[in-house]
Amino acid sequence: MDVKKELVVKLGKEISVSSNEEIFAALLQLTKELADSKNQKETKKKIYYVSAEFLIGKLLSNNLINLGIYDDVKNALAENGKNIAEIEEVEVEPSLGNGGLGRLAACFLDSIASLGLSGAGVGLNYHLGLFKQVFEDHMQKEKVNPWIEEKGWLRKTDVTYPVSFGNLDVVSRMYEIDVTGYDNRTNKLCLFDLDSVDDSIVDDKNQFDKTDIEKNLTLFLYPDDSDEDGRKLRIYQQYFMVSNAARLVIDEAKAKGSNLSDLYDYAVVQINDTHPTMIIPELIRLLVNEGMNMDEAIEVVSKTCAYTNHTILAEALEKWPRHYLMEVVPQLVPIIEVLDDKVRRRFDDERVAIIDRNDLVHMAHIDIHYGYSVNGVAYLHTEILKNSELNHFYQLYPEKFNNKTNGITFRRWLLHCNKALTETITDWIGDAYKKDAMELEKLLAFKDDSDKIKKLLDIKHQNKVLAKEYFADKQGIELNENSIFDIQVKRLHEYKRQQLNVLYVIRKYLDIKAGKIPTTPITVIFGAKAAPAYIIAKDIIHLILCLQEIINNDPEVNKYLNVVMVENYNVTLAEKLIPACDISEQISLASKEASGTGNMKFMLNGAVTLGTEDGANVEIHELVGDDNIYIFGASSDEVIEHYNRCDYVSRNYYEKNESLKEVVDFIVSDKVLEVGNREMLERLYNELLNKDWFMTFLDYDQYVETKEKAYKDYEDRMEWGKKMIVNIAKAGFFSSDRTIEEYNRDIWKLND
Repeated sequence: MDVKKELVVKLGKEISVSSNEEIFAALLQLTKELADSKNQKETKKKIYYVSAEFLIGKLLSNNLINLGIYDDVKNALAENGKNIAEIEEVEVEPSLGNGGLGRLAACFLDSIASLGLSGAGVGLNYHLGLFKQVFEDHMQKEKVNPWIEEKGWLRKTDVTYPVSFGNLDVVSRMYEIDVTGYDNRTNKLCLFDLDSVDDSIVDDKNQFDKTDIEKNLTLFLYPDDSDEDGRKLRIYQQYFMVSNAARLVIDEAKAKGSNLSDLYDYAVVQINDTHPTMIIPELIRLLVNEGMNMDEAIEVVSKTCAYTNHTILAEALEKWPRHYLMEVVPQLVPIIEVLDDKVRRRFDDERVAIIDRNDLVHMAHIDIHYGYSVNGVAYLHTEILKNSELNHFYQLYPEKFNNKTNGITFRRWLLHCNKALTETITDWIGDAYKKDAMELEKLLAFKDDSDKIKKLLDIKHQNKVLAKEYFADKQGIELNENSIFDIQVKRLHEYKRQQLNVLYVIRKYLDIKAGKIPTTPITVIFGAKAAPAYIIAKDIIHLILCLQEIINNDPEVNKYLNVVMVENYNVTLAEKLIPACDISEQISLASKEASGTGNMKFMLNGAVTLGTEDGANVEIHELVGDDNIYIFGASSDEVIEHYNRCDYVSRNYYEKNESLKEVVDFIVSDKVLEVGNREMLERLYNELLNKDWFMTFLDYDQYVETKEKAYKDYEDRMEWGKKMIVNIAKAGFFSSDRTIEEYNRDIWKLND
């Protein structure tokens, strides 16, 4: 294809005299046409990946790469004085996801298409997504984040379904987004919506009438559930998602010849976390409506649905009061009661009941009893599920439990966002790694090659300069490209322990004030959104922003230490930060992080992990060896034992450790109170001192010691470069292609 010629035709004029917006629109049209040409006939059996979120990021460059025309487009634009990076900036990032769960779902769709498998993602078309994070008075404020534009990736379809709630009947509308595989087929992300949803009902404080379902149903991802109406709205959303998904599954199976008694030969439904759980009783209801008896419907659905568990946190396993379900989805309650009765007849163990003695319906219990597979997302996570958190279920169904360690779309997180590194790797080992990430292991041949190491170090510096320029332009943030980039970007949650990183920042600040000067300057970078109702998480953000002002404006300190919290962290910002990172902070309390995928992206781009033995850090550690990772902290077994014995008392650590006491007290010192909010700072201080549920103080000393060692090791640039090579070379295991191959081999069996 002559890309330049195609663009001129679509533009109706020369590229050189076209605006960036016009060029983006032309590329959008071209990409959609090429994606359509890769639509392939679906195989008999299809995977439906149902998820509340898909954090897909901007799509233009990713699609151009997958369709094999990125370089042609880049060159055609350059010849006409245009920069593809500026064209990329025209695109608005879809606001369809939040954190790792949604990013993983997006990676999986990419790999399903790249492996030539017949599949679709199914979710909701959120108009305003999560929220746009802005900082005012050193606090997070939530603003609306509209992203849907007339010229975008969404395609309106003619597919509609009637959906009934307890007090309301609506008609859905399906939209599609192309999912292009790398040198392979195009699949679809199917997003359901209501034509009646009205963005204008949201006020300037992000508030809206949560009871006006026809107007609010698909406005927000994870609407505020701090009140009863918010919790019910989440049930409305979840049922709307799965009712449409179930109809889509049944209609497509019928069209391919299914008599529905053999539905599992035509469809696999992968339930991504507990949000889509109601698809199990909904499918049963629909099959009964088709004339199937209840027992057969239950058996068919149990052979069709599989469940991915993403959490060890009990509070994240959804439980809904039965009376909420009676109000919102009364048609499902009799079916859920039948499912519960069948469980109770088989097992005399209240812990595995679906409806507990408090009349709460446990969604994960439905998934485990009435799905045929239950998988964790990292080796340690799965072992904890089997041996501890879900042990009572594992005793009943050992054959259902399996591990599928998460992966990332390495083409996006290398080819797209780190072009200099991509070109260098291709020059060194060829381009077979673009399809088979395990080929990256060939880089190990260069770990003692000083010229190759210098090249990698130079690329890292270039990426820091690019990040510096980007954030100066977009957020007015000054980054020192000659400093260590120590980065923690992820959802703000106490178990991820941004607060531990903050305590270290205070320690370093006080040390520098006392004359202990680091050899190389350090920039500690945070990026995170806190759920609007998560008060302590917002307090942590407040403290970080206060420290940012204090430290960055202190002339004694700011030459050696800077703190940066980027605003509205998303995929686009991740693509700038990850290639520039030196130290990847993965410091969750051991046993609490299911997997993590940011750790994999950083590793792929040559960052070295500083982390606990938690989630996929365990597998990263095994792959790279002790010399190429910095592990600290209590083990998962030790942490679990502390919880079992209820013997962790944070105040005891505080009172016995002068260094810890000094940094914790600094949170409510005059210096911080002068720039911060007393109520928020004192609340966080008291939370740490009197609760500290995620044991920040337990690991403080080891964290400080290990981080100091990493900073010291950074000074030996050649040794550090060797660590970078090993991490990049070993990152191939974490390709989502590998993960999806395992899902297909062990769970979906699409090719059987």
